[in-house]
Amino acid sequence: MKKFIAIVTFATISIAATAQTQSNQTATASQTVKLVLSNAIEITFTGNSSATGADVNIPFTSVNDYANGVESAEQELKVRSNKDFYVRVKTGSNKFSYTGNTTPAPQMPVKNVLNLKVTANNTGGSIASPFSSNNYATLKNNSQSLLTNCDRGGDQTFKIKYKATPGFAYPAGTYSVDVIYTATQQ
Repeated sequence: MKKFIAIVTFATISIAATAQTQSNQTATASQTVKLVLSNAIEITFTGNSSATGADVNIPFTSVNDYANGVESAEQELKVRSNKDFYVRVKTGSNKFSYTGNTTPAPQMPVKNVLNLKVTANNTGGSIASPFSSNNYATLKNNSQSLLTNCDRGGDQTFKIKYKATPGFAYPAGTYSVDVIYTATQQ
């Protein structure tokens, strides 16, 4: 009778081991991820990564400067846009503001005194007339097309230079005006 009991115990152990290997189960879960994109555009000066560029000083120190005008250093702007875009330019006023000792304050016009040219264009677009990469065009306080049909992207850059030719009619002092660049999606 002892032999019979030992055989039954062995069979029970074998069944328990088989049950453990068949218990590996799997389950899954899923969800949908939606990117909700909106139109976005930004224009900044690369020199300080800001929408407000550093002041551009154009010193007049000789008679030749007054006679021939003085160019600024090159300024670079960057546009980041998820749509094609264009860039316009204007001045904040039709006259320079004056800081100095002369009274009454002289009234220097911006038109035909402050000029701009595009020296490099890496936007995929075109330089608008009258601006070009070879010649300066006068700035005005009404909006003018500067770049057209520019490609979307995260590193669309262009460079500009200013040239001021005030002539001999204005006294010493500091003359300033804001130049405003506007990038607009198409």
